[in-house]
Order: sequence, then C-alpha cells, then structure tokens
Amino acid sequence: MHTKKHLSFGSLRKKLTGCLQGISEHRQMKKIKHSIHDVFMSGYAMMYFQDPSILQFQKRLEEGIHNNNLKTLFQVKSIPKDTQMKEVIDEVDSIELEPVFKDFFMAIQRGKHLEQYRFLDGYYLTSMDGTGYFSSEKISCPGCLRKESKKGKVSYEHQIVQAALMHPDMRQVIPFAPEAVKNTDGSEKQDCEINAGKRLIKKIRETHQRLKIIIVADSLHSKQPFIEEVKANRMRYILVAKAEDHKILMEWVNEQRQLKEVSSMKLKDKKGRLHVYEWINEVPLNGNKDTLWINYFEYRIIDKGKTTYRNSWVTDININKGNVRELVRGGRSRWKIENETFNTLKNQGYYIEHNYGHGKKNLSMNFFLLNLLAFFMHQIFELTDILYQQCRLKFGSKRNLWDHLRASIHILIFPDWEILLRRLLKPSEFL
Repeated sequence: MHTKKHLSFGSLRKKLTGCLQGISEHRQMKKIKHSIHDVFMSGYAMMYFQDPSILQFQKRLEEGIHNNNLKTLFQVKSIPKDTQMKEVIDEVDSIELEPVFKDFFMAIQRGKHLEQYRFLDGYYLTSMDGTGYFSSEKISCPGCLRKESKKGKVSYEHQIVQAALMHPDMRQVIPFAPEAVKNTDGSEKQDCEINAGKRLIKKIRETHQRLKIIIVADSLHSKQPFIEEVKANRMRYILVAKAEDHKILMEWVNEQRQLKEVSSMKLKDKKGRLHVYEWINEVPLNGNKDTLWINYFEYRIIDKGKTTYRNSWVTDININKGNVRELVRGGRSRWKIENETFNTLKNQGYYIEHNYGHGKKNLSMNFFLLNLLAFFMHQIFELTDILYQQCRLKFGSKRNLWDHLRASIHILIFPDWEILLRRLLKPSEFL
C-alpha cells in the first residue's frame, strides 16, 4: 500500500520547498517578518486544500489545530496575514516557480509512470490551449490585456496558454508550466494566444530536451508560423483544420477526392454507427509560394444516415490505413485540455477564476501557479498513490473527498499526509 518515496506528499512538498528557498529575497532584512518560503507555502496550502477565501483561511489559521497542521504538513514556521502574503507574492517573478513543474514531471518519469502515456512511436501527446482566469471592468495592472466591446465597454483580463501531456485512455493529465498572455513594458501591440503559444513551445523544449512530443491544438494553431515554430523545436503536430480557415487546402483536398486520390476506410461499430476515415498525404497548407506541405485527414460518425460528428486535422505524420484511427484518437484528445484541466480548475474546487488578489505585478499569476501546482500534485496522487485512490473510491466525487479532508484538519492535528488519508479511509483504527 506504500507510495514510492519520491512520489509521496513529503517528497513532492520538499521539491516545492527547495524551489521557494532558492528565491532571492527582495525585501530589506529589517522588514522581513516571514520568509518567502513560509509566505508562498501558506498560499500553497490554501490552494492544496481548495479554500476559496484567503480571509477565512487566515481566520482558521488563528485556531491552534489549523495552525499546527500548516506547520506539520507544510513545514511553515511563521504564518503571514493575508495582506502580508499578497505583498510578498506580488513582488516575486512568476518564472521563479516554474522549476517545480519540471521537478514533479521528473518524479513521475523516474517512477516509470510516464510510460503509460506513450502514443505513436514512443511520442507523447501534448494538448495546448488558452484560457482566462481573471476579468474585471475596474481592477487592472500593467500586465492585463485590455478588451473593448462593440458598445465601448472596457474590461481587463489575465490569460494563459496551458500545455499538458495526456493520452486518450488516461484520465490524469500532466501539466507543463504555462505561459502568460500579457502585455510588457515598451510594447505597443497587445500580446496574443499564438505568440504566447510559440514561447511555450520553446520553453517546453528547453526544459525537456529529449522528450518526443506531438502538439495537439485547435484550428487557431494550424497556421504556418505556428507550425514552423513547432517543427523548429523538434516536435510533431496534430492540429484541427476547419474548412473555413483553410480554403486553399480544402480546394486541393476536394480536387484530389474527385480524382480518387483521397484514401478512405469505413468501419461499423456495435451500435450500428458508421465511422468514416479519409486522408491524403502531401497537400499544401495554403496558397503561398513557401507553403508547408502537410498531411490531411478527417473523420465522421454517421448514425442512422445523419452525421453526428465531423472533424479534420493536419499533421506531419505520414498517414496510412494502419495509423489513421490512432491519429484520430490523438486529434480528438485535444478536448482533454479543456475538460480534464480547465474545467476541473474552474468548476471542481480549485476556483482559478476566483480573485484571490490582483496586485500590481505578479500576484494574480503567482496565485494561479500555486493553484496549478496543487492540481498537479493531486494528479500525481490519482496516478500513483494507492491510499489516495482508495479515498477517491470511498468518497466518490473529488469535491466530497476534499470536503472531508478540510473538515479533518479543522478538528485534528496530523503529523503527515499519509496518516490523514489513513484516518479518512479507516477511522475506526484511530479510535
């Protein structure tokens, strides 16, 4: 029943501790009441136990039991007030937290758990998409994106581009450090999702130099500049290609279809639905002289004469009868970045759209990163921790499990995470 030591709560928490202790101190020594480690780890504990209110979290910390659990579980020596927490976290560059994502990833890789995510030819599917986590008509900072509606109403937003390693058959996703879509000093043009995506591609390759990656993304990304960035960083791609976004490409495909040059395969499932696969290799992405020549495939589900699903993709992987079904599975797994990542973070207890504090510099992004790291650690437990898995089975929903975990730390002191889980699983053994 024991979890591998390097994947235990204590080991993963130590990786975060190591990162936080390495952050350079920006305050004057005489003004320091709480270490950077204690400030960030207190914020992380709030995200870890999925608490939506800093103020309520702080009030509970004033109680001895909650206070002691923060010290025993997260090794926090000095607990800051909410205003102190926000002031310190706001000043730290978000890039300082990114090494933890690699540390967590390497722990999974060391435990051989990454092997079950292998896709075609040992490659790993990495789905990429953008999302927003803050929007306000009143609150803003220099990094906010400015949006104006047709009626002239101005709003300010924080967005990120997120990438996560995934597999069609796996529920758990493995997030990479995200890239902020943000305005920078001296730049006249606003940042955008595609430019942030290009930066993220570079960052992933710099961090994981040997990882064999297939980028999976929506039709916004199936344009030549983005594809060239993917190829320049030694990655492959499966990108949605909507007909309205690729008129020249679709003209070529339709002409080749009339000439009987488009390959096809039809399969009927147990429910009587017809699955239609069509593909063609070596067609131009666009009408430019320097166009990329790509491979195109599409997939339809026909039920009782009606098309109930249809999608199409471009890829640099040569398509044939033996791999087209897997390519479709890979292309369709793109939704996991939305369902298994963004939807979970927004609607299943992580409250990423909750305004924990905006700040003037990095507060909003740093709170998002702490939340994402908490989600990452929970994903690791779902993947590797037998005790956690048994608790999930016992309590059904993730939200119900965390309600019980929060209730437990409010009334009892626990020396470590494993004992907390054991008591939740078999309370009679602790009477």
